Amino acid sequence: MTMLVSFFLSFLKRMAVVVPVMWAVVTLVFLLIHLVPGDPVVMYLGDSARPEDIQALRHKHGLDLPLWQQYVRLWLGAPAKDGLDKHRGLLRGDLGETFGGKNVMKELLNRYPTTLKLAGAAMLVAVIVAIPLGIAAAVARGHWLDTAISVVSLGGIALPNFVIGPLAILIFAVYLDWLPVSGSERLEHFILPATTLGLAMAAILTRLVRSSVLEELGEDYVRTARAKGLPERVVLFKHVLKNSLIPVVTIIGLQFGIILTGAIVTETIFAMPGVGDLTVRAINEREYNQVQANLLAIALTYVAVNTLTDLLYRLLDPRIALDR
Repeated sequence: MTMLVSFFLSFLKRMAVVVPVMWAVVTLVFLLIHLVPGDPVVMYLGDSARPEDIQALRHKHGLDLPLWQQYVRLWLGAPAKDGLDKHRGLLRGDLGETFGGKNVMKELLNRYPTTLKLAGAAMLVAVIVAIPLGIAAAVARGHWLDTAISVVSLGGIALPNFVIGPLAILIFAVYLDWLPVSGSERLEHFILPATTLGLAMAAILTRLVRSSVLEELGEDYVRTARAKGLPERVVLFKHVLKNSLIPVVTIIGLQFGIILTGAIVTETIFAMPGVGDLTVRAINEREYNQVQANLLAIALTYVAVNTLTDLLYRLLDPRIALDR
C-alpha cells in the first residue's frame, strides 16, 4: 500500500512537470512558425491566385486575426461560423484542418503508428548490437577486440543518418537487391531504416555498456561471487549485467527523443509514410496546424518514454524508489 501511494505521488509530481513543458512546447512552436517569413496561404494557392481567394482562405483558417486571438483559438477553438473552419481547439483534441481541408488529427493518427514502429525497431537494433559488443569490449579490455569495437563505435557516432541511409540503399537495395528501398507494409520495409536510425544510438550505448560493465567488475560483490566459485558466465550475466543496465536505461530514455527527431530524416530518405515525412511536408507547405500537431505528438511521446524509464529504474534497482 505504501509503495502504491509513493508511486501515485511520484506520478503527480511528474504530471506537474509535464503540463508546463507541454504548454512551453506548444507556445514556442506557435511563435516560431508564425515568425518564419512568407505567407502560407500564398504558398499554398500560388502566386497567380486571386486576392479574394487568398483572403477567403486566410479568413477560413483565422490567419487574418491578431496573433493573440490565433493563440487563444489554438487552445480553445472556435465555432464554425462566418466562413471559419470548425476548430474545437487543442484542449479538446482538435487542431482543425489543413489548407486542403484534411483533418489534422486524422492525418497525424494515420502516420503515427509507422513512426512508432520505426522508433521501436531502431531501439531494438541499438540494444541488440550494443549490449553484446559492450560486454565483449569490457571482458577483452586492452586487447585487439576492445580496440576494434571502440573504432567501430566511433565510426557509428561520426556518420550521420543521411550518409548511412543512402549507402545502405546503394549496397543492400540496388547492388545486392536484398531489401526494398521504401514502404512500410511488411517487416522487411523496416530493416534498412531501423538499422540506419539505430546504429548511431548503438555506438553510444556500446561505449556506455563497456564503461558500466568495467565499473561493476571492480566491485566487491563480484570478487565475492568469484570467491564462491560461481562460473564467470553466471557472474557476468546474472550479477554484473543487471547492475550495469541502470545507466544504459537512462541513456535509452534520453536518446529516444533523438531517435524521434532522427526519424524525420530517415523517413524522408526511405520514403516512409510516417510523422517525420508528414512534418517535412507540412513545414515546406507552412501548414501551421499540422506542424503543431506533429511536434506536440513527438514531445508527448518523449515525455511518456521518460516516464516509463523511471518505472524501469524501480524494477532494476528498488533502492531508487526509496531514495525518492
